[in-house]
Amino acid sequence: MLLIALALAPGLAITFYIYYQDKYDREPLSHVLLSFLLGMIAVVPVFFIESYFLPRIEKWIEINPIFYHFLLSFLVIGCTEEGMKYLATRTYAYRQKEFNEPFDGITYCVIVSMGFATLENLAYVLQHGFLTGLVRMFISVPAHACFGVLMGYHLGLAKIDRARQWTHKFRALLYPVILHGMFDFFLFLQGSGYMTSSIGDILLIIGSIASLYIGIKLSLRAIGLHKELSKQQFPVENNSWHK
Repeated sequence: MLLIALALAPGLAITFYIYYQDKYDREPLSHVLLSFLLGMIAVVPVFFIESYFLPRIEKWIEINPIFYHFLLSFLVIGCTEEGMKYLATRTYAYRQKEFNEPFDGITYCVIVSMGFATLENLAYVLQHGFLTGLVRMFISVPAHACFGVLMGYHLGLAKIDRARQWTHKFRALLYPVILHGMFDFFLFLQGSGYMTSSIGDILLIIGSIASLYIGIKLSLRAIGLHKELSKQQFPVENNSWHK
């Protein structure tokens, strides 16, 4: 039970945090719960897609390990995971009439991401134990939240800037893939043993931390910008719960 609680806690905590940041026109709980569930469901096709492509890039492990980890991080994992989260958000929440302000993009994309990260986290923690859960609580799950914020920031812009909506939608997928790929690339290289020196390992760890730091900084800025846009659209704060 302790491991399950450890696995669920970070995703749920971030979900509640983002939900309550939407102060001016809070989303219906039914949409929130379904979005979280869709994020969890997205893990299933991701598993099969990644399982299909992983054996097809393994030849690069011996030929060029750096290129292998680039393909793994950016294409196999980054594109697949962020692509499925994007699809989950676009096919449900984005189409709802309640998606009517810029901050809604951040709300729904982060909630979908937290559904995805929570199920993924549960699998990792039950398999690898308490220490893995503790590390992922402060690194992996917040990273998924950052990817969701960047995605949602641009989907929110797509709703209000119809003239450039396809540009915003493209960026909503591109930027999370890049950040996700950078984050995983440094982590995977550090764990691969490719860098034999302690200095090399330290540099790779710094790279992962720097990627997460950039993601957090960009996410906080995006949240602040969209909260201001929502405030202009809904000047009276609404703290009521939707049925």
